[in-house]
Amino acid sequence: MRDSYEILLRPSITEKSTQLKEGQNTLVFDVDPRANKTEIRRAVEQAFGVKVEEVRTMNRPGKVKVSGRRIGRRPDRKRALVRLKAGEKVDFIEGT
Repeated sequence: MRDSYEILLRPSITEKSTQLKEGQNTLVFDVDPRANKTEIRRAVEQAFGVKVEEVRTMNRPGKVKVSGRRIGRRPDRKRALVRLKAGEKVDFIEGT
């Protein structure tokens, strides 16, 4: 079994993810592309000490970027939306 910090790469803190956190008690994380929903659930519960109700995942393909004559590609990412059970709360940065 992998460590929870190998699965959860970073929280995604955007305007939309902040609205999800406040309105639907849902956290958004960038996760390891090989992780499945069960591993993500265990990692969040272990890292933050909360109960998870639902995990949804999405694979985000990287964009093609052109800079002058060079063509590059950003890496693919996997993102997880983790809904916490009612009454559960996680404070990372803003302290809400």
